[in-house]
Amino acid sequence: MPHYGKLGAPGEIRTPYPLVRSQVLYPDELRAHEEGGLYNSNHQKMKITIAELIVRFMERLKITCVFGMPGAHILPVYDQLRSSSIRTFLVKHEQGASFMSSGFYRAGGGIAACITTAGPGATNLATGLANAYADNLPMLAITGETSTWIFGKGGLQEGSGQGGSFDLSAMLSGITRYHCRIDRPDDLATALQQTVRILQAPHSGPVCLVLPYDIQKMTVDDALLDRIFLPPSPPPPPSHPDIWAWANFIEQARAPVLIAGQGCQGAHTVLNELTHRFNLPVATTLKGKGCLPDDAPQSLGCLGITSDGRAFHTLAEQADALVFLGASFNERTSHLWNNALLSGKKIAQIDHDPTRLGRNFTANLSLCHDVSAVLDRLLARLVRDNMPPKANLTSPPRLIGAHFEWIEQFFTQLTQRFPQGTQVIDDNILLAQTHFFASPRHRYFPNAGISSLGHAIPAALGARLARDVPTFAILGDGGFQMCGMELMTAVNYRIPINVLMINNGTLGLIRKNQFQLYEGRHIDCDFINPDFALLARAFGIPHYRIESTADVSRLFEEADLIHAINLIEIPWDKNLFPGYRSDR
Repeated sequence: MPHYGKLGAPGEIRTPYPLVRSQVLYPDELRAHEEGGLYNSNHQKMKITIAELIVRFMERLKITCVFGMPGAHILPVYDQLRSSSIRTFLVKHEQGASFMSSGFYRAGGGIAACITTAGPGATNLATGLANAYADNLPMLAITGETSTWIFGKGGLQEGSGQGGSFDLSAMLSGITRYHCRIDRPDDLATALQQTVRILQAPHSGPVCLVLPYDIQKMTVDDALLDRIFLPPSPPPPPSHPDIWAWANFIEQARAPVLIAGQGCQGAHTVLNELTHRFNLPVATTLKGKGCLPDDAPQSLGCLGITSDGRAFHTLAEQADALVFLGASFNERTSHLWNNALLSGKKIAQIDHDPTRLGRNFTANLSLCHDVSAVLDRLLARLVRDNMPPKANLTSPPRLIGAHFEWIEQFFTQLTQRFPQGTQVIDDNILLAQTHFFASPRHRYFPNAGISSLGHAIPAALGARLARDVPTFAILGDGGFQMCGMELMTAVNYRIPINVLMINNGTLGLIRKNQFQLYEGRHIDCDFINPDFALLARAFGIPHYRIESTADVSRLFEEADLIHAINLIEIPWDKNLFPGYRSDR
């Protein structure tokens, strides 16, 4: 079997990308004047094409990788990318480009970026854009378009919405925070300023710039970039009365529980100190999993309908106060909005997104602010008040069925063999949510957003480029057949990932629902799989099949899970599925 070295382009070995931690837009020499003036006002003007200006704009955004697929209508931008500092990655499907860019951002690589041509190139981005929209991910998508003089005439792949062509703008309106077709050079300054504003906002999301072919080749003054302002300063920390109220809320509670969501992912240190010092139990949401190590004494595990249920029972039966920290009380987290979680309890909620405050419950105390900043002040206040540690809550024991013993062993060995850290990108949810002990080092990225199958492999590729640690994509065979060809993208660029694929020959969730809700009347859920060992051989990558604890041990002893691309197959009984009901 081939051995894969460090990341690089086809046919070469290159050192991996450093983790891009900074979200700063511009280098120090381009910072605004104290009164908010223009950048570099003494700059000597020079004419450049709009295609080159767009690439320079991307460089100023600190974008280091862009994922996509060229086509005739976007080649002027691609031609400029060729001589830029930005690395390009050719995908097998444009949807994969949007998923790769989101994985890159979520693993710490900086602003996500993808690029496609007109028509189907743009429409194929839709699922990934919608996923980023639902998860508030800052993603820059750039697409081509036919020349403006063709609009309404039936141009190939035209999306102007004129003369019977499809309307790309209408499609983008519901799945982006901002989109703009640049129909003339005068549109550029406003469009780029809006792009900066959205990508750097606390409540961010995807932006799509649509560039007609003739516009890309027009020239403008390069000083136009100097007219793009920095975003406003962050809001001040919360006031003392706010912190006093929050401290009093926790101090007065007999058995408070913190519910840590995605908003806690940047607050590992303060959350850990707060919970340990005052013995505050924590249940995480799916997107918050790992912000407090799952094996910490105060961890109740993951709260959600697809979890093992321990957190649910503890909250429902023992807690008298709940503190939501950047956590959305969505369908999964709330166990289908089960009233037992909230009944008879006082509720507090912090979130930077005002649309989440009070969306699914009425809180006794709420605050729209950055979670980390509030926790810092809250910790200081509780220390000053000398609050005694809270009493221990009793959590039900973890029960591991016979079918899951080797799954448990797999995830246990995963964290033990790689103490420096791993990352898991998950489509399946059911196995990793319960059995993978995530932490700030062993990071977990669930398929959240709009929960689209086919996300795990391309997202794992992006995450692996952003973070140089062993990376595992977990998905079912149905999802694999949606995105499996992106394994060849991994091969092309020597991006080492491990694909853990559950082979049960069915769409498991659909089969479960048809069994539970439709008296076992199964239709269009079962299918025939290829021979995955032969498929891996065709890809030129190793294949492993796991059916026992012995197979797990053999995998970790024999496989190169750091530098190679591996396809790991897990045979599964199609009639073995979780017992929860989704009732629809």
